[in-house]
Amino acid sequence: MTDEAFAYRHGTLHAEGVALERVAAEVGTPFYVYAEGALAANYDAFARGFAAAGRPALIAYGVKANDCLAVIAALARRGAGADVVSGGEIRRALAAGVAPERIVYSGVGKTRAEMELALATGIRQFNVESEGELLLLDRVARERGAKAPVALRVNPDVDAGTHDKISTGRKGDKFGIDLADALALYARATALPGIAVRGLAVHIGSQIVELAPFRRAFGRVTEAVGALRGQGLPVAALDFGGGLGVRYRDETPPAPADYAAMIAEVTKGLDLEIVVEPGRALVASAGALVTQVLYVKGSGSKRFLVVDAAMNDLIRPALYGAHHPVRTLRAQAPDAQLGPADIVGPVCESGDVLARDRSLPLMEAGQLLVIGLAGAYGRVMASCYNARDLIPEVFVRGEEWTIARRRPTFDESVALETVPDWLSGTGRRRGAA
Repeated sequence: MTDEAFAYRHGTLHAEGVALERVAAEVGTPFYVYAEGALAANYDAFARGFAAAGRPALIAYGVKANDCLAVIAALARRGAGADVVSGGEIRRALAAGVAPERIVYSGVGKTRAEMELALATGIRQFNVESEGELLLLDRVARERGAKAPVALRVNPDVDAGTHDKISTGRKGDKFGIDLADALALYARATALPGIAVRGLAVHIGSQIVELAPFRRAFGRVTEAVGALRGQGLPVAALDFGGGLGVRYRDETPPAPADYAAMIAEVTKGLDLEIVVEPGRALVASAGALVTQVLYVKGSGSKRFLVVDAAMNDLIRPALYGAHHPVRTLRAQAPDAQLGPADIVGPVCESGDVLARDRSLPLMEAGQLLVIGLAGAYGRVMASCYNARDLIPEVFVRGEEWTIARRRPTFDESVALETVPDWLSGTGRRRGAA
């Protein structure tokens, strides 16, 4: 899965049929842009893979990767459900048109209020991560005269071989229940009056580029299914989570069809509902970040391109040392002189580097760069650090485009704040008579 939705036409980079130069002129930089065709192609690759493997599955999009309503809606209309990790993501999935019975609620720290919302919504299942969560959910469900559909998320102690900060399936990670403990808790859960136990769930991390870690983890979970059924306990569903990686640089991740075939193999002979939760693999290649060069700066032999996007807009390089491909918006001339450059933002942090040592032609202020494979964990992880505005998101279909989420105004940004009246004489004090 590459950023093939973004290609040069007549010497300038387009998102599908839309010239990004035109969008930049109307919207201003920086901005994110998403291509609906790439979203559809990525989803279809998973759907075809499971169909070919003869293993029907609910493909529940991992909303945390990109919570733009247009993105969720495009995937939902293709057939996707939603994997959510907060009450806010439940509301976003519903607002984008995802049916409640296709929503899976994951996450290690669900609150009582979020549980009540999910129960009132009628979601497909809660992926429960601890005994304490299970017992609270039982109480909340009984108070509402309901039964909460539950899968216990197990921790299989499998190292996914990915970045330490996005590994979730090892002992010592905060996620899931130790596999041995989960079997005993599963038996207990079947006796709780507010709980309807459905099965098991597992998720071992993100940006996984080999099948072997998945196979090890999934094998341990399917063995657990056999052990539970051997005790006479019902197991109707398995949620295999997400984590399939994409090619940012030189990775060779498995194709969705190979991933589906592996799941079909490890679940052979088991009558189970299957859920998978791809996030990055559905949206990364559908998105790009467009930014303008503000200054070209030299320091010894080093060349810096200071751009108007920053780590608050795309934090992955600063947070994970992540690599994103970078292209000039105008196609490079065949004889262009290339040289290394660091692409840096205006935020007052030394870590505000979006890309290092990229081979680029001579650049001038005002020219545009496009940071690719930015559809996952980009705008959704953005902040207003340095009092910078959140940037807009543009959605493209063919030759049509629209602003899917606009840039907020300054007044909107500060509307939730109040200066105390003892400082300004105009604010309101809590507890004042």
